Amino acid sequence: MSTEQTTTGSDFSYELTRTLDAPVGRVWQAWTTPDQYARWAYAAPGSVEMDVRPGGAWKATMVTPDGGEAPLTGSFLEVAENRLLVVGMDVPGRPEPSRMTVKLDADGGRTRIALHQTCGTAEERAVSEQGSTMLLDSLTAFLAEGA
Repeated sequence: MSTEQTTTGSDFSYELTRTLDAPVGRVWQAWTTPDQYARWAYAAPGSVEMDVRPGGAWKATMVTPDGGEAPLTGSFLEVAENRLLVVGMDVPGRPEPSRMTVKLDADGGRTRIALHQTCGTAEERAVSEQGSTMLLDSLTAFLAEGA
């Protein structure tokens, strides 16, 4: 596994990239199958619902490290199987959803994943980037288990 991190200061966006030791189809399934997603993405069991198609809705209840729960909702804005997910995440108090782009590139039996998000403030960026880093760490561990 390799990791790169880029934060751009002017527009509150960040991009995280990693090379994962799993084929692209396996990474896609982990990201788009509710039961698999719940196992690595800190979601409460049974809380994940996904309609993985453009315009399809998703929801999950995330469990925080202190045991709290945070319900999340949104929609899939773009979907290209095994290559691209653009996810809209509803943010209370904001008229437009936050957009997270997940790009997958096959590299032999490995996958290069690039996660990009633009946030509204520096504080939102810091929290989102920390959460995304935790997600990629957990995804890496999940894939290593071969589950």
